[in-house]
Amino acid sequence: MSSSQLLSPDDEFNRDLLALVHPPDWNNPSPKSVYDLVVLGGGPAGLVAASGAAGLGARVALVEKSLLGGDCLNSGCVPSKALLAAARRSVGGGPGDFASVMAGMRRLRAGLGKADSAQRFTDLGIDVFLGHGNFTASRTLEVGGQWLKFKRALVATGAVPTLPPVEGLAEAAPLTSETFFSLTELPRQLAIIGAGPIGCEMAQAMQRLGSRVTLIDAAPRLLPREDPDASRVLAAQLLSEGIELILGCSIASVSRQQDSTLINLSAAGSEQLVEADALLVATGRQAVVDGLGLETAGVDFSSRGITVDPCLRTTNPRVYAAGDVCSRYQFTHAADAMARVVLRNALFGGHERADQLVMPWCTYTSPEIAHVGMTAEEAEAAADEVTTLTVGMGELDRAVLEENGDGFARVHVARRNGRLLGATMVAEHAGEALGEAALVIKTGARLGTLSTVIHPYPTVAEAWKKLGDQWQRSRLTPMTARFLKLLLRLLTLR
Repeated sequence: MSSSQLLSPDDEFNRDLLALVHPPDWNNPSPKSVYDLVVLGGGPAGLVAASGAAGLGARVALVEKSLLGGDCLNSGCVPSKALLAAARRSVGGGPGDFASVMAGMRRLRAGLGKADSAQRFTDLGIDVFLGHGNFTASRTLEVGGQWLKFKRALVATGAVPTLPPVEGLAEAAPLTSETFFSLTELPRQLAIIGAGPIGCEMAQAMQRLGSRVTLIDAAPRLLPREDPDASRVLAAQLLSEGIELILGCSIASVSRQQDSTLINLSAAGSEQLVEADALLVATGRQAVVDGLGLETAGVDFSSRGITVDPCLRTTNPRVYAAGDVCSRYQFTHAADAMARVVLRNALFGGHERADQLVMPWCTYTSPEIAHVGMTAEEAEAAADEVTTLTVGMGELDRAVLEENGDGFARVHVARRNGRLLGATMVAEHAGEALGEAALVIKTGARLGTLSTVIHPYPTVAEAWKKLGDQWQRSRLTPMTARFLKLLLRLLTLR
């Protein structure tokens, strides 16, 4: 694929971005005799590892066949959050000019591309190779007819959207996250298959921008990994905004007729036909492992990704993997954290374990749904050992004043010692507020610690203080209460 085909539409903003993350006139450097680290893949994990290693004085080569910045910059976090922000601003003011909204997104994306540019990483002392890389031996990688020898290598090739096995779906050429942000015209009717984070975010954004959205999923509720109550709050919000939800259904077939996509499905025991101008599929992603020569390098892999040990080392002890290509946590911040684990282990002989990372996440709908640690399902399975506490957003002045009182904050606590095990918040600003709970979990602190933290008033983060107070009160047994009452009387007699 030529560089001019990597971004669409061909406008000034995409040309600016392309000049940064895949310059059309780029000339690969002459390889060094041997590299301390060769990084295959220029997404978040690869860029963090490459820049970190170079900053420590290592000789580093970075190989990317497509766009530096990976999915996050080009077709994931950055464009989706720009679109969500534009959609929030449009509420109450009509759909606005969709073409202008998308142009604004591309302008912002191009501005952020400077941090991921080929020139920036060259200036850091990294040899940047643009082209398809593949292993030719256990310690050698080839790109553009040049061979890169390495002491250590990192595979960070990420993942790509996949289509479920539905009759006619591939032939209907649906949109995926890789093509969705190339839209320049607003679909009058948009169908989305997949009610995970991407599906829910884009459903709300596009409805607010003027599309009539139908959100479809085989699961019985939105965001199946989240707390069921969180799913219910979000479902009520999406319905109130006019989004049609078809959940717990099976899709029989998809076809394209003239300018419409037809989705034949079965829901609640009856057949249903959904017609849309455009169809977005957001049902999952598959690790990029084919065509990399992993077999030649002695690296085991499957359709689920590269096999790694807890320290992110592959079956070739000189090769590591990080990010979506080997992780169940397909988030930019997870890729970043895993890259840092690789640096410590690959370059300095460390034994840090990626499976001990405390991994938060957030779905950026309105309200946001943020989570870290033990899930509701895990807490239910360990009910004898875990206490669950909840505070409604209606108890928090910030949420009440902003008329966003339908959400909640919930924690799962170890009964034996009060350690915080998991937390969920459903609220505006939940993603920002979650860090406090994540820190308590990471440090192994008790929930009661949160009752001692002073928060600015009013904020939704005060929910953690209220939950800490709840926990402290729950420990006050009748016997303890009688003792404290007696102690207070004795002290006041002095």
